[in-house]
Amino acid sequence: MQTPTQDASKQVARAAGTVMLAMVISQLASLAQSVLIARSFGTSPELDAFYAANRVSETLFVLVAAGALSSAFIPAFTAFLAKDDRPAAWRLASAVANLLLLTLSLLAGLAALFAPQIVRYTLAPGLAQDPGLFELTVELLRLQLVSVVLFGLGGLLVAILNSHQVFFVPALTPAMYRFGLIFGVLALAPRLGIRGLAWGVVIGAGLYLLLQVPAVWKLRPRYTLTLGWKERAVAEALRLMGPRLFGVAVVQLNFWVNTWLASQMGQGSLSAVQYGYAFMLMAQAAIAQSVAIAAMPTFSTQFALGRFDDLRETLASSLRGVTLLAFPACAGLALLRGPIIVLFYQRGEFTAESTRMVAWALLWYAAGLVGHSILEVLARAFYALHDTRTPALVGAAAMGLNVAFSFSFSSLFEQSGWMPHGGLALANSLATALEAAALFLLMRRRLRGIQGRRVALGLGQAALATLCMALALYGWRQAMAASPAWLLALGGVFTGGTVYGLAAWLLRVPELRAMAGALRQRVGR
Repeated sequence: MQTPTQDASKQVARAAGTVMLAMVISQLASLAQSVLIARSFGTSPELDAFYAANRVSETLFVLVAAGALSSAFIPAFTAFLAKDDRPAAWRLASAVANLLLLTLSLLAGLAALFAPQIVRYTLAPGLAQDPGLFELTVELLRLQLVSVVLFGLGGLLVAILNSHQVFFVPALTPAMYRFGLIFGVLALAPRLGIRGLAWGVVIGAGLYLLLQVPAVWKLRPRYTLTLGWKERAVAEALRLMGPRLFGVAVVQLNFWVNTWLASQMGQGSLSAVQYGYAFMLMAQAAIAQSVAIAAMPTFSTQFALGRFDDLRETLASSLRGVTLLAFPACAGLALLRGPIIVLFYQRGEFTAESTRMVAWALLWYAAGLVGHSILEVLARAFYALHDTRTPALVGAAAMGLNVAFSFSFSSLFEQSGWMPHGGLALANSLATALEAAALFLLMRRRLRGIQGRRVALGLGQAALATLCMALALYGWRQAMAASPAWLLALGGVFTGGTVYGLAAWLLRVPELRAMAGALRQRVGR
């Protein structure tokens, strides 16, 4: 008979597999969207204006909806479900929905009103030097603000479904957003130019929301017209939300600083940073977000029921899982960055110079993939423990370092004759690694251990297998240097994956052997 701990770990593994499948679909859509945007706009000044304008709507959504919902709503909502108090759970959901609608509408209206000042003084002063680009950025900013409310309500539905252990449909929602952008670049951009891409953002936000409505409807929700001021659960959610909002605000401040700096680094620097970061996030989403999203409701339930031994086991398994995938992905992106960018992006308006700029950013962003992946799991573990203050304070300190690193590294790179936007990527990677390390130490103290020896063993096995893989990839690149980019990239992925898998098998990595056993059982049936 299996123990509750084993059941929970298997539940997380199954859910993570489901989420990972949906994430892969979403990331393929994201890749297709990036390829099409690169072909149509390359690293042009107009695309710089689009990404700068998109920063405002994304910041509002992350501040009020995404960050708050993941940290404050899911633990409170899941606690009601664990106690089978569904009326209270739906009252909480109704109050949060109404508060989101009012808050996001107000903030979007203020951002639209003060759009010129935002662009000129706080967002992209480099773009403001060109009157045409300045007006375009303001126009794109105002247009994309419509998506903020749609994304906010969609984020709430994601949280509701995840709390009910429904993961596949919510994990597909990013793909709907990408499909909106694809429609914008294919159908609207030929007539509207970069404005068509901005309309694609709005359409994608609408699809993001609508996809989830049928799944939520099956849960028989009970909507109440209330703001929940007298509800203790709403007050608790708002209490948890405060520190998280502070932490997310500091993170977004760093993105604004990067946009501010990149807008003054020369044409295409802002787009190059965006492409490189997005490519790293594709890997991070498939590896870490799938595990973290699947694990958080389980973390929350185990904490609500006081099952701390189970929580330690689930957290240790989740950390091992993400590191075993993040290490080889980090090495693969760094060593194959050039041919990968050529394979997917270099066509149309995306030139060889664009490839050089994006590959440079991706090199330094790839270095932070392991830290980003570990951080994704640890942050959600703290939220499940109803502790949003600790990750917020640690994140604020790390992002403060990130801002300082961004100024110093970009200046150092420029003095060394390197493209300065690479310094922005390195700053992000180093600050994230320090943040992940600090959160791990604090969580270990909080839980009085996280099976540290087991986690450390997983890190060592992943690092050693990745070293074997990196040597094989280096040899592959040297031997096939004159080959076409598609052969160099795809052959490198196959070679690296094969060597890593063999090395992990020889090192007796239990997760790999368990996966092989499950596959043999399924084939046997």
